Amino acid sequence: MDDLLRDFISETAESLAELDLALIRLERHPDDNQTLSLIFRLMHTIKGTCGFLGLPRLEKLAHAAETVLDGMRGGTLPVSSGGVGLILSAIDGIRHIVSTLERSGHEPEGADATLITALDSYAAGITGAPAPSSAPAAASVRMDRPPEPAAAELSAAATEVMDQTATSVRGQTIRVSVDVLESLMTVVSELVLTRNQFLQHLRTSEGSDLTGSVQRLSHLTSELQERVMKTRMQPIGNVWNILPRQIRDLAHDLGKRIDLVMRGADTELDRQVLELIKDPLTHMIRNSADHGIELPDVRVAAGKAPGGTIRLSARHEGGHVVIEIEDDGRGIDTARVLEKAIAQGLVTSARAATLSEEEVQRFIFAPGFSTASAVTAVSGRGVGMDVVRTNIEQIGGSIAVHSMLGRGSRFVIKIPLTLAIVSALIVGCAGERFAIPQASVVEVVRPGMQAGIAIENVGAQPVLRLREELLPLVRLATLLEIEAVDVGGERPTDTVAVLTVGGARLGLIVDGIFDTEEIVVKPVNTMLRHIAAFGGNTILEDGSVIMILDPTGIARHARVEAAAASDERAPDAGDEDDSLDMLLLRAGPGAPCALPLSLIARLESIPSDQIELSGETMMVQYRGKLMPLIAIEGVPSIAAGPRAVLVFEEDNRPVGMIVDAILDVVPTSLKIELRPDRPGFLGTAVIAGRATDVVDTSFWLARVASDWFNRKTSQENARNRLLVVDDSRFFRQLVAPTLSAAGYDVTVVESAEAALGMRDRGRSFDAIVSDLEMPGMDGLTLARTLREGGQWSTLPILALTSRDAGRQAREAGFTDIVRKFERDKLLESLSACLSETLAA
Repeated sequence: MDDLLRDFISETAESLAELDLALIRLERHPDDNQTLSLIFRLMHTIKGTCGFLGLPRLEKLAHAAETVLDGMRGGTLPVSSGGVGLILSAIDGIRHIVSTLERSGHEPEGADATLITALDSYAAGITGAPAPSSAPAAASVRMDRPPEPAAAELSAAATEVMDQTATSVRGQTIRVSVDVLESLMTVVSELVLTRNQFLQHLRTSEGSDLTGSVQRLSHLTSELQERVMKTRMQPIGNVWNILPRQIRDLAHDLGKRIDLVMRGADTELDRQVLELIKDPLTHMIRNSADHGIELPDVRVAAGKAPGGTIRLSARHEGGHVVIEIEDDGRGIDTARVLEKAIAQGLVTSARAATLSEEEVQRFIFAPGFSTASAVTAVSGRGVGMDVVRTNIEQIGGSIAVHSMLGRGSRFVIKIPLTLAIVSALIVGCAGERFAIPQASVVEVVRPGMQAGIAIENVGAQPVLRLREELLPLVRLATLLEIEAVDVGGERPTDTVAVLTVGGARLGLIVDGIFDTEEIVVKPVNTMLRHIAAFGGNTILEDGSVIMILDPTGIARHARVEAAAASDERAPDAGDEDDSLDMLLLRAGPGAPCALPLSLIARLESIPSDQIELSGETMMVQYRGKLMPLIAIEGVPSIAAGPRAVLVFEEDNRPVGMIVDAILDVVPTSLKIELRPDRPGFLGTAVIAGRATDVVDTSFWLARVASDWFNRKTSQENARNRLLVVDDSRFFRQLVAPTLSAAGYDVTVVESAEAALGMRDRGRSFDAIVSDLEMPGMDGLTLARTLREGGQWSTLPILALTSRDAGRQAREAGFTDIVRKFERDKLLESLSACLSETLAA
């Protein structure tokens, strides 16, 4: 509020000076409607702002003056010297209050009853109020009759402090055009480059007499650069401060209860960028309040608190500013979005069936797109999110949406650097140089030359073992599709720059490190903006132009490529390719073990001295939580040294499995050939040419987390084909191996819509196993749809659920209901249902 008050005092002082001149001009030209509108607008702004800041005396006086000006503007009151004089007296009173505010931080004691009465009387046209006058105004401001005594004293006091107020305010702050700052920044940028060239010259010359002078120049340049940068930077909180009031008023109008939580308000960014994102941020916050947060009774019926929460956060990440807007509201109904997209011709029905949820959610950024059933004062016209995206992309930024129906939505805005000077690490790759913002670099390592640091392969994916941590690796030459340059007939030794991206870390393989430099960041040319790895470019001290790498873009690009490769292997959600990526591991003596890689959230190496015992349960403090640990049969409970741990996680709840060693990742079409002869294993399969025990993950998880499978909730003929429908990848990959081990031919899909798409394409199955609770079309609706007719109308349909929904499920058409995860009950029910179908 101190910052807001200082800004208010500064802006009001300027407005009062402008009002003085405008009122004198209006007095001379009473028919000047443009000047009258300007005066009204300035007074209205003062009144509105002081009301927001809680300045009642100032607000009452400004309101009385605004009422007179409104009457003049509407033609019900004359523009006379007397009326102008009253307004000038009000301005003097405002100036006196503002002067006191500046000195003490609060309004002066007292009231302006006499002056306000005079203003109200003039506004009401009461007899005795100043009469209209057509005589030319004198050079000095006067009234048609002498003012009220209090007003005269106030005017004299205000005149006495007017110059002092203006001088002190202007001495503290000064308004400078952004264009001037841009020009100054360009000059400083060139100065930095020149300084760097001098320093390079000194490095290559011996005994130069200019060493001291250049070092002094370097110091002054750095200081100048830092101060010029500060003139352009402002905390994002300057924009956010208007949002609590807006949310309060909006919640009142909509009949909702909304709490706005803001973090990172002190995050600084360029003033010009701040102005450009102000409107998009405001629109998105209003959108979350209107579209996202439900009415209290709706939230209570859905098991939520009556009041919703909107979280707004900002942070610096890799030389960028990342802004997140998150709510715990209804989320995006992808089925509704897809329906609207097809209706508006944004996508064909055939193409729509192949889209992922993320791709469907992007339709909300299409021009004119809206799912609102009616137009309101807040939204519904379809001119919002496309404008938001356009404004953000115009400054080289990006926006992404992540939403879950019934859980809420999260929008992530990333704003790249536009013009700045940063410290950077210069790296080499394939004979070229690149810059990495030093703020993103944790350390630089040479695998194989330092103890505990090595590059290993998990399947085809390289990982960096960095002491006690496993990090994903990206080879820069591969990412940029450039050929490595041999040095003396040998490939350069790999050097890894460990980068931080958000809360995660990754390794970037380069050929070598050159130096650290302060660089001037220029925005990426539009021709290269589609390359996610680049965040800008710069000119080095030797005049070379190089690209600046964006760690966040590199991480995102690597994930996108991996997802694309996965899509190529399985183009139709399990249609033809039913292979699983199995993680091979060593756990005790005997054959190696394996389990689906997709079940595992992370691979960790945890020192044994961090493992604690609670009764007979092992646990470790992991990412701010206590994580229980499972020891597979045959593995010593706690051994010396670091232990390899597989981390399973569902709904932000981790469980760790201790193993001896991680061997490899192998894609395979899992076929259990020998049945389990001991608990904890599904059986034995041939994987990578070796007999391998397939771990029954559910058995081990249930030993330390008995409610794990209630959280969301054997020998059959191999000709029986099963379709498993579940939106949770964890349960899909858990159920599939279990059913495969029982001899079924299993196909899995992630949604009811995907299942119906397979039916429409003529796929044939003997039974369906479906989750009840899914986003979009739930399991109950799927069952009703299937029972209405068609190829699958008579198939047995089993419901998987973590809640008591027996009556609803049977009414919808389910053959049987099994709780997650009662494996024996599921197999028993399937066998019975298929036997009844065969007998019929």
